Amino acid sequence: MQHITDAMIDAAVSPADAQRVLLDAFRSFGQHRAAMQERIRTEADGVKLSTLGAVIPELGVAGAKVYTTIQGQFTFVIVLFSSEDGRALATFDAGAITRLRTAACSLIAARHLARPQSRRLALFGAGVQGKAHALQMAQAYALDEIRVCDPYAPAGLAEELGRQCQTEVRLCGADEAVDGADIVVTASRSTTPLFGGDQLAPGCFVAAIGSSLPHTRELDDRALGRAALIAVEWRTQTLREAGDLVLAAPGLIDPARVVELGDLVTGAVPGRQNDRDITLYKSVGVGLEDVALAGLAWQTLQAQA
Repeated sequence: MQHITDAMIDAAVSPADAQRVLLDAFRSFGQHRAAMQERIRTEADGVKLSTLGAVIPELGVAGAKVYTTIQGQFTFVIVLFSSEDGRALATFDAGAITRLRTAACSLIAARHLARPQSRRLALFGAGVQGKAHALQMAQAYALDEIRVCDPYAPAGLAEELGRQCQTEVRLCGADEAVDGADIVVTASRSTTPLFGGDQLAPGCFVAAIGSSLPHTRELDDRALGRAALIAVEWRTQTLREAGDLVLAAPGLIDPARVVELGDLVTGAVPGRQNDRDITLYKSVGVGLEDVALAGLAWQTLQAQA
């Protein structure tokens, strides 16, 4: 059984490839042709073990991601099986897959929820996920500016990210970052809201991807209350894990405003309705994404062999 490294993933799978296979996977899920397992977390003595998985017959694969969390640091592995005969196909270092799939799903959501003419991106958190989101958003939208709010940003980050995204990048505070932003990405480890929801400009799209824990949140009640639509990957898992929604004031989240990504991409529910709506995508990361991208990587590497 082959082991596939992060370097092999980066060489074989582009962001566009990831967006394509994940769009197909969510279409399959939205049409009940694929299935997911919820994340299960087990913890002892400060060591957390988490598992989540999916079965995607149209891609020919089933699998699971397993990872540890120790002192806030993650180590990921994916195990992939054939859905045709059940044989084990490969294991994966899943750091690259996790980075690619999270940003790709935010972009899929943006295609349905952000305005095509979006020009200003506010980025809260410039770690691995933040930078991946900046790159994929910059490739998809003609951004004039990326405003980064990250008190831990290393020296030279603005210049480096600007070269990679081929647009102006500047560091600033939270108020300045969100002011007039067309797209806001929250990719932090904050446990409390990063800005006041009243600061969001009409027509803004927010992708909140920083936490999958029920006791932490990046968005306040005002941001949630102003959203015309809240998209999630899968209600079953998100409504249990997403602190942004779990900690919201009772009655604030109208179930009619919460839609699944699978329903958006199949057209079962409409996305943005007008240029002034504030729209929101809350991601927690689901097994469908990891298994779909692992399946694509496996097939691509087999074709290249």
